[in-house]
Amino acid sequence: MNAPISLAVSTVIFALRPHPTTRRLALWVPLVRRIRDPHQGRWALPGGPMTPEEGLAASAARNLRETTQLAPQYLEQLYAFGGLDRAPTAAERTVSVVYWALVRPEEADAGAAGVNVRWFVADELPELAFDHSLIVEYALWRLRNKVEYSRIAAAFLGESFTLAELRGVHEAVLQRTLDPANFRRQMEASGRLVATDAFRTGGRHRPARLFRHDRSIQLADNGPLTGR
Repeated sequence: MNAPISLAVSTVIFALRPHPTTRRLALWVPLVRRIRDPHQGRWALPGGPMTPEEGLAASAARNLRETTQLAPQYLEQLYAFGGLDRAPTAAERTVSVVYWALVRPEEADAGAAGVNVRWFVADELPELAFDHSLIVEYALWRLRNKVEYSRIAAAFLGESFTLAELRGVHEAVLQRTLDPANFRRQMEASGRLVATDAFRTGGRHRPARLFRHDRSIQLADNGPLTGR
């Protein structure tokens, strides 16, 4: 007899935090330690089964609240994973609809952390349960391919930001140093940024002008900022 099929929702959450060794900005993800078999004791992506009375995005948001206490503003459906060998010892076959979420540092700091919930550098993960390592790898690939042509970096920064802050996001995601002058020219030539009349003050350098993304090209560029 064929095994029954269940539907689950998991989420890859990305935040930017200093790397523990280099102190440069790096991508981090929160993981949840499994407390039951299969893969008891291993780290896994936050998620769980979808209930009959809720939609996919609502299920993803609920599971995040219950496991990590996070409520991301950017939540977008990423992909569906349903390979036959995802959990070969399980009594049923599970198809997972995976979302990804981007959070600002203050949002990440408000989440749960403890024995069974911990943040890890996204490129330095331990061996994960099921196929979750593959899922994180795919999410990283998607993020690195989207950050250069979409508004996705704004989810890490908020509505307004300096060009240096925006460049820092691109460098952390792409894992390479970008020339400040070239980056400025590229951003200004893209037509996606609007200069505001506000400035970032309080640092060691002169005040830096704040920019925002041009909302008039939001839909053509990347769709709504929130996937919910």
